[in-house]
Amino acid sequence: MTPYQQLEARFARRGTLNEALSVLNWDYSSMMPAGGAQARAEQMSTLEVMAHEILTAAELPDLLDQAQGQNELSDWQRANLKEMRRDWLHATAVPASLVETLSKASVECEMAWRDARPANDFAGILPKLRTVLELTREVAAAKAAKLDKPLYDALLDAYEPDGSAAEIDRQFAALSAFLPAAITAAIERQQSRPAPIQPQGPFPIERQKLVGLKFMAALGFDFDHGRLDVSAHPFCGGTPDDVRITTRYREDDFARAMMGVLHETGHALYERGLPADWRRQPVGRARGMSLHESQSLLMEMQACRSREFLEFAAPLLSDTFGGSGPAWDADNLYRLNTRVSRSLIRVDADEATYPAHVILRYRLERAMIEDRLQLADLPGAWNDGMRELVGIAPPDDRDGCLQDIHWYCGLWGYFPTYTLGAMTAAQLFQAATAQDASIRPGLAKGDFAPLLGWLRRNVHGRASSVPAAELLTDATGKPLDAEAFQRHLQTRYLSE
Repeated sequence: MTPYQQLEARFARRGTLNEALSVLNWDYSSMMPAGGAQARAEQMSTLEVMAHEILTAAELPDLLDQAQGQNELSDWQRANLKEMRRDWLHATAVPASLVETLSKASVECEMAWRDARPANDFAGILPKLRTVLELTREVAAAKAAKLDKPLYDALLDAYEPDGSAAEIDRQFAALSAFLPAAITAAIERQQSRPAPIQPQGPFPIERQKLVGLKFMAALGFDFDHGRLDVSAHPFCGGTPDDVRITTRYREDDFARAMMGVLHETGHALYERGLPADWRRQPVGRARGMSLHESQSLLMEMQACRSREFLEFAAPLLSDTFGGSGPAWDADNLYRLNTRVSRSLIRVDADEATYPAHVILRYRLERAMIEDRLQLADLPGAWNDGMRELVGIAPPDDRDGCLQDIHWYCGLWGYFPTYTLGAMTAAQLFQAATAQDASIRPGLAKGDFAPLLGWLRRNVHGRASSVPAAELLTDATGKPLDAEAFQRHLQTRYLSE
């Protein structure tokens, strides 16, 4: 076997281990009885160690160097080799002892956060959060040295390969200059019109699941290679050949579960569309969290909150729930699903205000990583940023800097991918509908085949063979630009 072939075999084994981990994690989050938690933790830990050992094997650097010199490699193989090296660099950049110490500190801090948030006790959790931040800075410094990147970029690279704070600053500067006035204008426009009518429940869970399955089928979900279940928080897991998505239900509100299903189906379609020839190889993976989030938001926000889709969905919803009258009209459902309000909680925010929440968190976490913001000053900085960007400030830390789990469980460098994904979704959908005039009429009939086909060709099938910026430029004619997202918000919330 050539050096490259040896590497493919090793990474295929690692890919199989990671697939097993993903299915075990889905089961842990959705179906596993509580008594299995300890055994499951041991199972997953063992598999994680085995996968990590493949990356840290002593002979791997030599194999990577030798494979680099093979002239017969195809473009996909060379791209795969590049992704192999990226994985190796991340795995070997940080000492195992530091990884273990941060992992334990993050678990302790997360558990303390579960009590601190309802108690509105930021001061009480501050020491544990400070420990997590200090250790995260150590990890960032180690990765920055290995990857030759600034501190924040070194953390970001794990979620957004080749992403940079400089580029995010440029994109978010344009958005933050646009959003406050746009949010105000959208709210004023809504208030000048009669309020939409809320359909009255209850909405039986069995019927909610039924309508969710119908929508999944319309979007193109392959039930021979996936399933829908329930979890405390909706997510997409499993493998490209066995995609598991979840949602959660409330009998007084069918829209949350429905939109959760549509969102996670977008993630699932991306996973299923990844090239089968490159299963379990790094190049065959999705290209970072921004692009992954773009696929879920393209389906949920761009396509399924459109007037066209709700023309298809309205009669199906009214028939399923036995509803009648103006509350079930497509126009009313459209206005319900495009309401804008100044809210304190990110996860409940609408499409227009959500980016402001994310921009605030990105700015704060970067300042903390770069030691420009002290943790003790976080609550005040949070409240100031909320006033500036969203136009509202929380009355306490429970609904302020304690609301998100990310920092307390050790996830730093992740937040910007949410809004980068929304921007990418708008740019892709705009290009898709411009290139294929059948996409929007298809949505009105529940026919997503034109849209899914475009995404398969331009996004899914390319996996990680090229950088995200190149993929987006090839698909839309230009790299990521805030203009498409701003135009989308302007059209939907200030013109329609």
